[in-house]
Amino acid sequence: MEQLRALGQAVLRFFTAWGQAGIFLMSTLWRRPRLIKSFPLLIEELYAVGVLSLSIVVVAAVFIGMVVALQGYNTLKDFGATAQLGRVIALSVVRELGPVVTALLFAGRAGSALTAEIGLMKSTEQLASMEMMGVDPLWRVISPRFWAVWIALPILVTIFNAMAILGGYFVGVVWLGLDQGIFWNNMQSSVAFYDDIMNGLIKAGVFGFVAAWIAVYQGYNAVPTAEGISWATTRSVVYTSLAVLGLDFFLTAVMMKGW
Repeated sequence: MEQLRALGQAVLRFFTAWGQAGIFLMSTLWRRPRLIKSFPLLIEELYAVGVLSLSIVVVAAVFIGMVVALQGYNTLKDFGATAQLGRVIALSVVRELGPVVTALLFAGRAGSALTAEIGLMKSTEQLASMEMMGVDPLWRVISPRFWAVWIALPILVTIFNAMAILGGYFVGVVWLGLDQGIFWNNMQSSVAFYDDIMNGLIKAGVFGFVAAWIAVYQGYNAVPTAEGISWATTRSVVYTSLAVLGLDFFLTAVMMKGW
């Protein structure tokens, strides 16, 4: 009976947490827009979560593109198909590596920072002070950060794709000596705008929405102590990473008509 009761309590806590997260999301989404006042806040958060994440995204993209090119070349060489290296790099990056790796990097850099920032604002009673002054913290603090993440992630994914392809070009053409025309021609003939590029951006939009939701929710509901903020930041990164990997499989199955 004790084990059954513990199981029941765990199930209740699980559904309670999901219900609270859902209510928080709806409260954030349905806030009345105030374009004149919200735009400067949105631009500020876009700089914080987007521009400041650009360096790690670009560096990671270049090295990942170089690794994919090197591994792909060594594999294709055994089959005499090294001319298809451009196609392999482009499809791998645009379909999977771009959205997934960018979302994981974003969760580790910007998502954790958002959670820690909001949790610190809660622990120092800044959110409570806003409520006392009649300022809605969901509109002033949460909403700009939420929408900034959702807007920034697809842009970062596009930049990641371009830099990864350039990294692959450097290894395949400049270093290994593949023909430049064949490299680009095979890439252009195999990558479809809707089936490949747009599907990758759709994944980026979904990942951005989920990453924003988890980051701001964990920060807003963090226990207002140093340990509580630390745990909230850890949960934000772990939950976002698992959600991105799980959603990637689901979206890939749907886009490739796997069911």
